[in-house]
Amino acid sequence: MKSFMASPATIERKWYVVDATGHTLGRLSSEIAKILRGKNKPTFTPHMDTGDYVIVVNADKIKVSGKKLEQKIYYNHSDFVGGMRETTLAEMMDKKPTNVITLAVKGMLPKGPLGRSMITKLHVFAGPEHTHAAQKPEVLEIKY
Repeated sequence: MKSFMASPATIERKWYVVDATGHTLGRLSSEIAKILRGKNKPTFTPHMDTGDYVIVVNADKIKVSGKKLEQKIYYNHSDFVGGMRETTLAEMMDKKPTNVITLAVKGMLPKGPLGRSMITKLHVFAGPEHTHAAQKPEVLEIKY
């Protein structure tokens, strides 16, 4: 019995739409990361990008538990001395709600070139509209 290894010619990709309204940030992000990685497919190969495309709409309506809105902090450094900047989750949700989901999913993907190619298949939109109707995405219900 030979093991199946995916090759670029055998990979079939689909497009999915996920509505983030009312979902918890971490639980939704882990499900999205599984789909981007391709772990939901029987043809999963660890060293290949076998995942599908994911469109997330209503990113501004995500919820978190506890006091994370005030206590969760995103750090950013400008590479200059004293260039550390801190942003709370509440500020990030006001300014760029799409970055909240993108950063959460990015942290759950492999580090290195493989993970960087996987994160390019994620498209996050703050409102209910998206620009990928031509790809005919399927609606994906996230159950956890």
